[in-house]
Amino acid sequence: MSVYTRKGDSGTTVFYGAVRGDKDDPVIDVCGNIDEFSASLGLVRAEGLPTQFKTIILRIQQELIAFCAEVVSNSVAISLEHVQQIESDIDHISAELPPLTQFVISGENRLSALLHLSRTVCRRAERSAVTLCRTEQKSPYLVAYLNRLSDLLFVMARKAGSEAAFGESEG
Repeated sequence: MSVYTRKGDSGTTVFYGAVRGDKDDPVIDVCGNIDEFSASLGLVRAEGLPTQFKTIILRIQQELIAFCAEVVSNSVAISLEHVQQIESDIDHISAELPPLTQFVISGENRLSALLHLSRTVCRRAERSAVTLCRTEQKSPYLVAYLNRLSDLLFVMARKAGSEAAFGESEG
């Protein structure tokens, strides 16, 4: 089977099962942004991560597949429970951090910078999901899920950037 078919050369693709549509359709835009977000998380996961972070990120990548399936098919895959799980992750990691007293500038170390980069890609996916949800009836949990994910990545980046987190020194 060939990877290329040449059928997309005119700016269309297949989605909704066998329906051909434009590659810049808002549904495809959201799924493309989610794909890029998941790839950025793959970069994070390829770093030397604590088990807690690796487990969370792998779970998120798996949920992002379900997220796209929901966007394309209107099935229900992302629920309030997914949002609440992320909130629980945020609360657990935040409890280990000092209060935030200033703006955070990324680059404390490679892992922290990659988490911040993933956070910004997540925000782009969230913006495209907001645009889609304005024109199509979708679950309110889709946008809430992405909003919470960017918050989770923020606290993970803070944790990764703290000197005590992984035994790294500033330099």
